Amino acid sequence: MRPIQKYVSDFLASRRLMGEDVQLAGMLEADRLLQQLVHDNTIPGLAISVRKNNQPYFQKGYGYANLEGQVLVDPQRTIFRIASISKPIAATALAVMVREGLLDLDASIYKYLPYFPRKEYDFTLRHLASHTAGIRGYRGREYGLDLPMDSRESLRIFQDDPLLFKPGSNYSYTSFGWVLISLAMEEVSGVSFADYVKKKVLEPFQMKDTFPEIPGEQPPQMAHFYTRYRAGFKKAIPVDNRYKLAGGGYVSTAVDVAKFGQQFLDTSLIEALNMQQFLTAEVIGSRETHYGLGWEINQDAWGRPTFGHIGKGVGGYAVLYVYPEEEMVFSLLVNCTNPGIQETLDMVVALLIGGLEK
Repeated sequence: MRPIQKYVSDFLASRRLMGEDVQLAGMLEADRLLQQLVHDNTIPGLAISVRKNNQPYFQKGYGYANLEGQVLVDPQRTIFRIASISKPIAATALAVMVREGLLDLDASIYKYLPYFPRKEYDFTLRHLASHTAGIRGYRGREYGLDLPMDSRESLRIFQDDPLLFKPGSNYSYTSFGWVLISLAMEEVSGVSFADYVKKKVLEPFQMKDTFPEIPGEQPPQMAHFYTRYRAGFKKAIPVDNRYKLAGGGYVSTAVDVAKFGQQFLDTSLIEALNMQQFLTAEVIGSRETHYGLGWEINQDAWGRPTFGHIGKGVGGYAVLYVYPEEEMVFSLLVNCTNPGIQETLDMVVALLIGGLEK
């Protein structure tokens, strides 16, 4: 039994034997674990928003959005970098565009971006969205650039590099693929990627606090972003993520991210957008990649199916899990680079689900 299974199973079983309300006990222990992360100086701040049966279930802020000003985290208002949770948002806009007949997932990328340098092999939007095109990932400090580039300008970072493998033959995670996808979306729609996403996803889903991060234009409720340093924290390096907006440039609140996840418990939406193909893991040979089109597809320690995404960015760590069988959505946002708390967050999720059986 994995450590997370043993811990959560033993805790809930002991509370059940004591005749306690297991649901309440799980909530209280989840709350204690999150408070401990702040108390131990592991993270500066965290916001959690959990939905169950299409209703708010557990929602709270921990620690500080701004250490210098001692501003507390508010799960409804504090805005965090959500890093790669931007990909499911972009994938939803892509699904709308495919439904509208503007894009074909299986058409050559050169149909939409004839100016992208030719490679040894052709590849498609589906390859890009599933990280099977062979486009390389970040090198060195490319993950944290602070240059005012748009997506077209950022092509110079990777456009002259060869593919890592024949498209469809392997898997290699990269945000650069979503740069190409967003450019294709702009070419066929005639509007900016950000405007299309706002009109087709953010506004319909009522995500009023989700938008591209623009340096110098941070709203007052934006968290400050940190990196762990010795026994405390220091300000994270400045970055400009606009060039990789589709792959990791959005900011949001925990409540908005949970609201986004909630949409995908609506089977009519999934059917209308033909989203099932986005939420089905690609298989290469006999190996499942655990990734669909813009979405991570997994099972938790108990074998319960879940989809969503984890985001790792400069000054931000983000988790979105959607549990379709439990009708639950989990959104957890942290204002710190790679805090190393994923196991604790998974324990919190398991405690809030409560049941031990699949």
